[in-house]
Amino acid sequence: MGRALVTGASAGLGREFAVQLAARGHHLVLVARDGGRLEQLADEVRRDAGVDVQVLPADLSDRGQLEQVAERVRDRGSPVDLVVNNAGFGAGASFAGNDLDVEEAALDVMAKAVMVLSHAAAGAMRERGHGAVLNVSSVASFAAMGHYSAIKAYVTVLSEALATELAPHGVRVMALCPGFVHTEFHGRAEMDMSALPDALWLDAPAVVRTALDDLARGRVVSIPSLTYTGLVQVLRVTPRRLVRSVSASLASQRRAPDRTA
Repeated sequence: MGRALVTGASAGLGREFAVQLAARGHHLVLVARDGGRLEQLADEVRRDAGVDVQVLPADLSDRGQLEQVAERVRDRGSPVDLVVNNAGFGAGASFAGNDLDVEEAALDVMAKAVMVLSHAAAGAMRERGHGAVLNVSSVASFAAMGHYSAIKAYVTVLSEALATELAPHGVRVMALCPGFVHTEFHGRAEMDMSALPDALWLDAPAVVRTALDDLARGRVVSIPSLTYTGLVQVLRVTPRRLVRSVSASLASQRRAPDRTA
């Protein structure tokens, strides 16, 4: 089934992508900052799925380390057939109230790294005439919930543009746009999510399964669950003034305290 490279593979959706891809017969290249957790995951999937696994620890906010991952994507001797750009984190605080270096790191990991690795994959896969890139975006990309929405809007639009550009060359590109998913994401960002209704929470295994199935079907944008599909349709036709107002209200309910206060 080929080889898949997954960023942010040590936890959350990234870990789930690794497990499910291995179960489908893909060999893996696992990328994350935490080399110890990657090694544990590698041992698990080797044992359970019998696939080859390469561990590649890297901080994607560091341009030199990011380039090492890009070089792995370009490697002709051991080609990567699927790139899953999943690495990311939530800043929690408001944009103006947060430390600028945190916001810059968010841009580096969730936008710049996606750009660099998508570019590396596009060149290598176009040359071979096949391959796929799955960029993890968010339903927030259709809203206006601070810097995170802005970053994810970039990821969604870039994915759509690349899907059109690369389709004639046999390369598929898809943006995965989930809503709230049960992972470590919100806890690490110190977000209080207790007020969020249970109906808006998604399970990571179902999100990943839907994403991989949608990629195989040739979808360009995958929105897991009928609830979020309906929400996105509403957002697309709602006046932006109202979208901004509702987004601000939702953001204020889940925001951590400002770090500059």
